[in-house]
Amino acid sequence: MSDDVGNIAGLAARVRAASHLTGTFLLRSGRTSSEYFDKYLFEADPALLAAVVDGLTGLVPPGADVLAGLELGGVPLATLLSQRTGLPTRFVRKKAKEYGTRRIAEGGEVTGRRVVLVEDVVTSGGAVLDATRVLREQGAVVEDVVCVIDRSEGGRERLAELGLTLHPLLTRADLDAAAG
Repeated sequence: MSDDVGNIAGLAARVRAASHLTGTFLLRSGRTSSEYFDKYLFEADPALLAAVVDGLTGLVPPGADVLAGLELGGVPLATLLSQRTGLPTRFVRKKAKEYGTRRIAEGGEVTGRRVVLVEDVVTSGGAVLDATRVLREQGAVVEDVVCVIDRSEGGRERLAELGLTLHPLLTRADLDAAAG
């Protein structure tokens, strides 16, 4: 296990150094931001990704049956988290593919299973809400979401409205404190 897991400040500093960008960025929510946390930058670094997944491992609620990584950033996180926890994983597309199996959730059934969603960054929670609705329509029990970064911009509250509990590894406050 990484030393960073017991040291959220150290992990926040590493994630911020690897992924914090400034400029003008259009977010999925439609809002514009002057800063952006590029999850692909921390997910592409094997040592940092390992430290992040070590931290996420402790956030998976007891009783979970399946992890579900959201396309695209949640997929590598869910895959490694699956390896660490022994829980099977599913891969949730933004929309069902139009050929082959035409599934939105790949990797096996979710019906009757307690599914924990795995996401990289939560801002407004829109992608998580979309995935939750689809998985629940397929009979999954979805109550928990683990993420690397909660940008603290209303996502937690929006998720709670749909009965979801957000378990972030790092919050905006952690990342801001790491800025020095």
